[in-house]
Amino acid sequence: MKTLIALFFLLTSLSCLAQEKSFKQLRYDENYSYLAKDTTSDWYRNLKFNSVSKDNAAYFSFGGEARFQYFYYKNQDWGEAPEDKDGFILARYLGHVDFHAGKHFRTFVQLQSSLAGGEADTPSPVDQNPLDLHQAFFDVSTTLSNTRKLTLRVGRQELSYGSQRLVAVREAPNNRQSFDAAKIMYGSQNVKLDLFYSHYVFAKPNIFDDGFSDATHFWGAYAVFNKIKVVSNFDIYYLGIRKKAVSFDDGSGTETRHSVGARLWETTPAWQYDIEGLYQFGDFAASAISAWTMSVNVAYTFFHNKFKPQIGLKTEAISGDKTYNDSRLNTFNPLFPKGAYFGLAALIGPSNLVDAHPYIQFNLTKNLIFSSDYDLFWRMSRNDGIYAVNSKLIYSGKVGTSKQIGRQLGGALEYFPNKYLYFRQEFTWFNTGDYLKEAGPGKDILMFGSTITFKF
Repeated sequence: MKTLIALFFLLTSLSCLAQEKSFKQLRYDENYSYLAKDTTSDWYRNLKFNSVSKDNAAYFSFGGEARFQYFYYKNQDWGEAPEDKDGFILARYLGHVDFHAGKHFRTFVQLQSSLAGGEADTPSPVDQNPLDLHQAFFDVSTTLSNTRKLTLRVGRQELSYGSQRLVAVREAPNNRQSFDAAKIMYGSQNVKLDLFYSHYVFAKPNIFDDGFSDATHFWGAYAVFNKIKVVSNFDIYYLGIRKKAVSFDDGSGTETRHSVGARLWETTPAWQYDIEGLYQFGDFAASAISAWTMSVNVAYTFFHNKFKPQIGLKTEAISGDKTYNDSRLNTFNPLFPKGAYFGLAALIGPSNLVDAHPYIQFNLTKNLIFSSDYDLFWRMSRNDGIYAVNSKLIYSGKVGTSKQIGRQLGGALEYFPNKYLYFRQEFTWFNTGDYLKEAGPGKDILMFGSTITFKF
């Protein structure tokens, strides 16, 4: 009870800071320099903007997050995993310090602690990483004109592009992902361009042991054009990856893969759309890569209605390998996608897949949202298996002939009492199709999840 009372007074004091803007998913994108003009003497204001120079050009900003989740699965992994009658708990803690020295230099450091308790199996690195350096980079910037800016960023950092289908911070899982990278960023009023080269940071089980790794190289260029006639917003990109050890249903080996793609998107009060397509080529072991994907997400919001109902449809076609042992790999590699690709249960990853995904959403109140979705999954190719979100093979295509994977019904209730607190209650029911019944136990999955997040 004392903890609840302390939390109540803490949130009350925070809400008094009227000028405070919303938190961003990439915390390093937050800018609190506007608080230099705020004469209020407030402990939280000093936490977000702690000046160390007379002209307020140099300052420290501190922030963080605590997130707690409880999950219960019945028939996890379609009956392959040990039965867990009690469920398990995940906890994630993030803390950062952001130092700005004028307009041309800043450094950002963030620690992450991801803990898992109660899982029947040994927790994966996605769930468990006790304490490590998650981000540590510096920026050197120069202003080219009133609307153009050039920035060099070097160090460990999060990367996120587009709709996060290919490159994401992996927010939904317990452990967010990062890269040791050098990146050049150009920005103007309607154009953004990033060029980067990086090494993926692998999560390891001990404290401060996520060192530099040479196992996965990742590089690319990503451009965003806004306010373009006819298409509104347009992304075009190239992404390259080289991994020393990769496994697909058609074999294992070293992979060098290139992805070239484009995305059209728009968000208005009524219509929202996101259309993306890309092609992949390169080399895998002794095979040539030829893979592709196409995604369409269209939604309409009745924003004049009381509950602002939204109806939408997502659909994706994602290539799988056509023939075994033909010196050609057609399996799509999703690179570094968001973990909850098809819901927080994250049962299936985006490879060798065709899916249709209608969904609805209602704003029951200003701070309360209900959403529900229904997924239908098929294999694109009978000569390839199904994969997890991290591209690990779940079942080979050799163990079943049916293309039907299954159907998934999900629902979520989200509550935002203020910008600091977030609550989510959800469920997922997966009805197994013929292929899963051929490949394994094929039991239906039921998942319940609860999430509480506090940010500051």
